[in-house]
Amino acid sequence: MGTKERRIKKPNLLSHTRPRILQPLPPLSSRTTRNVIRKHHTLQKQLSQAVAANDFTLATSLQCQIDAAGGLSTYQRASILGQSASRGGDSSKILMEWLSPILKNSIANVTTQQHRELRLLEVGALSVDNACSRSGFFDVERIDLHSQHADILEQDFMERPLPEREALHEEGFDVVSLSLVVNYLGDAKERGDMLRRVGSFVRLRRESEKEEDRGKGPVKDTLPALFLVLPAPCVLNSRYFDEDTLERIMMSEAYELVQKKLSRKLAYYLWRFKGAEEIRRQSFRRMELRPGGTRNNFSIVMR
Repeated sequence: MGTKERRIKKPNLLSHTRPRILQPLPPLSSRTTRNVIRKHHTLQKQLSQAVAANDFTLATSLQCQIDAAGGLSTYQRASILGQSASRGGDSSKILMEWLSPILKNSIANVTTQQHRELRLLEVGALSVDNACSRSGFFDVERIDLHSQHADILEQDFMERPLPEREALHEEGFDVVSLSLVVNYLGDAKERGDMLRRVGSFVRLRRESEKEEDRGKGPVKDTLPALFLVLPAPCVLNSRYFDEDTLERIMMSEAYELVQKKLSRKLAYYLWRFKGAEEIRRQSFRRMELRPGGTRNNFSIVMR
């Protein structure tokens, strides 16, 4: 009687632990895409609340539901589809509509030796081929919690090392993009912490650069800046949050509003950072502003 050959199980390759993005996946309908994103946000928010309440039994159950629904990779796939041209395009097109005329005018009036390359940090990056990447104005650094591309660094913005003050002019950024990132966080305090952290990564323009900017376009009145995109219902239909509250929060963190656009689905903002010495931090608690059963519970809390 022959002996059975013993099979040795091969260890999983690293590539098997990541979502496969090279092979085409069946398309998701617009309705399915919206449902996937909405369900993931809801479960993520409930998970954050359960962890904050030390209810680890519920947290484990919610994490199992998130995993069963496909986890972060499925959510990202739906988000990438949502940014496609056929689904409304990517939000950085609005950023470039605002910045392109300013930057074109500025660059046209300085020599190559005078021009300093602008740096942009894109948090929650899903694509390396969006409008800001194609513009030619920026050296773009992209990060995301679960990278879907070799040119996107897998990193949590909240754990990104802060640049040293002396190195900020070289390592800092002229624009930080938080497009549909703040609302992804399930905890209102974490949203506030994220907004507060941005100022540590932006670099102010030197006096010599401000001199170059005079008469050459309002660069000095625009940069450095935070590009913030939120779902429109977060500011238009929240029980605890509105545009006035957002503006007061941003003013306390030394930002002034430069541009704003509201669509049916999204709210786009460009905020200029005035400098750390202008910060007048305040606490913003969650308070009911608009009662009603049809309101959502989005809020941002500053501690």
